[in-house]
Amino acid sequence: MSATAQTKTERSGRLSAEDWAQAALDLIAEQGVAAVAVEPLARRLGVTKGSFYWHFPSREALLVAALERWEKVEQETVFGKLEAIADPRQRLRALFDLVAHEYKSHIIYSELLKALDHPAVQPVIGRVSQRRLDYLTASFRQAGLNRSEAQHRARLAYAAYVGFLQLNLQLHQARLQHDEFEAYVEHVMATLIPSS
Repeated sequence: MSATAQTKTERSGRLSAEDWAQAALDLIAEQGVAAVAVEPLARRLGVTKGSFYWHFPSREALLVAALERWEKVEQETVFGKLEAIADPRQRLRALFDLVAHEYKSHIIYSELLKALDHPAVQPVIGRVSQRRLDYLTASFRQAGLNRSEAQHRARLAYAAYVGFLQLNLQLHQARLQHDEFEAYVEHVMATLIPSS
């Protein structure tokens, strides 16, 4: 048996459904939802298609698993890191800073927005967007805004996020230099987070 064949056999024995889901997310980030297909993923992972069918009955099942993984990891990564911050203004600053520097998640989110007509994508984006808006609203309420002001501020913050992604990832605007981007993030925080 060749070294390549042996490596493939060893990998296929250890490959999990999570490995396939992560590979699908990586492919979504690189080429979009439509690019998720069994054969290219199997080649990328160095396994046969049989490994795929051991875990999933179809491409759609893999896509659903990938989206569920993204939703769960995104929730744990973003919101989980912020739970320990008691001061709502500091929590909002930490949220804005974290989101501003989490590049791969932005690419995946942007690609999913392009595929909103896909029946597996739309409910996930709906849940993620609503969770984000609810979190922002609650944080702005805790920072002293009334319910209506907090909802408006949350929508404005989320619209700024989605709009920035559109400008950079879909309209291919020139990326800001590091210092300019950091100044932009600081301006967004100063504009949107209540001072007292």
